[in-house]
Amino acid sequence: MPLTRRHFLQATGLAAGGTALTACGGGQAEKTATPLSVYSWWTGGGEEAGLKALVEDFRKNNPDVKFVNEAVAGGAGDAARKKLASRLAAGNPPDTFQGHAGAELNGYIEAGQLEDISFLYVEEGWRQVLPVSLRSLISDGATSYSVPVNVHRANMMWHSPKVLERAGVSDVPTTFDALLEAMDRVKAAGAAPLALGEQWTVQHLLETVLLGVLGPRDYGKLWTGRLGWESGRTRDALETFDAVLDFGGTYAPGRTWQAASKQLADGRAAFQIMGDWVDAYLGRDLSLTPKKDYHWSPVPQTAGAYQFLSDSFVLPKGAAHREAALAWLRTCGSRSGQQAFNVKKGSIPARTDTDPAPYGPYLQWALSQWRTDEIVGSLTHGVVAKNEWVADIGTALGGFLKRRNVPAFQEALARAADKHI
Repeated sequence: MPLTRRHFLQATGLAAGGTALTACGGGQAEKTATPLSVYSWWTGGGEEAGLKALVEDFRKNNPDVKFVNEAVAGGAGDAARKKLASRLAAGNPPDTFQGHAGAELNGYIEAGQLEDISFLYVEEGWRQVLPVSLRSLISDGATSYSVPVNVHRANMMWHSPKVLERAGVSDVPTTFDALLEAMDRVKAAGAAPLALGEQWTVQHLLETVLLGVLGPRDYGKLWTGRLGWESGRTRDALETFDAVLDFGGTYAPGRTWQAASKQLADGRAAFQIMGDWVDAYLGRDLSLTPKKDYHWSPVPQTAGAYQFLSDSFVLPKGAAHREAALAWLRTCGSRSGQQAFNVKKGSIPARTDTDPAPYGPYLQWALSQWRTDEIVGSLTHGVVAKNEWVADIGTALGGFLKRRNVPAFQEALARAADKHI
């Protein structure tokens, strides 16, 4: 059954690291402060700014806690998750860690590595202010394991109006055929058609093309086995992905998404397909003017679908500073914490009682889209598939990027699906 907005909202009853950001004044107070190790992959751009804003809000009520930033850079959390797995296996968890709401959390829950924090939902009244849909993704029945801090949209296309104007592209593409034509014109005009970064950004592109070609219903069926990865429809989507990727000459294994966005900002690239954290980076970090220096639209053929992800924090069993971790989770779920975080991060709050006034043009648009669009989950960012399946898809994609053989890529993806469904 497709994950419509109505079904989504009725789903239930509702790093490179060790940097310490002290939450106290210094001297003797700092020496006796309780450390709080917070593990995430927020190390650059709007994500780092959002984390700092969240820490500032945390400090207001927790002056005797020293915030220890254990963020790990790289790969939309890939590097962080690999290091975290080793720590959890060794019985050395951080006090709290970031995870994407959805299937990504299931492995930790099944392994018995997370504490039940349902009591926080009761004490803080979160069941009244968090969407039922979101709670269902971070819960096991009536048991809650995670506190969501935001909602992001994956299926976004960013463009440089100046580059498109120079290339003679008057209309922003809404179909993949139109996008391929526009990128061909951009290439002829001497600019890079599509800015890409390391491999996870290519996987992000892949999931949005799958959504665009298959549509929300059949995209959802890929993750339940009701549409085969070996099907003709899937082949069509993979061939479209291959055609789009032909214009991604800026793909580079060591390049971050921020570096790819900078190409757009500098007028060296026309398009970037990336999540809406790009808005905070371009608008705040680089001081560009929305709708003038950069603009946005859904990825071609995905208008009306909101491909979402949500960042959340959990309480691992065996946390050395459990009470400090609980205080952090309370801040993450609070109205003030989410407001401070999301304005900087470039996302919308998980809570429904937010004030839209502080948000910029893009995020106000995103808030309106979230209310009306059909909701689907992200692959790369942990909603629709467990970590192990995502890793196998990444392996298949790595092989494809070396050989660019669509039939072999499809076979590898089908084998991965058979393994995990």
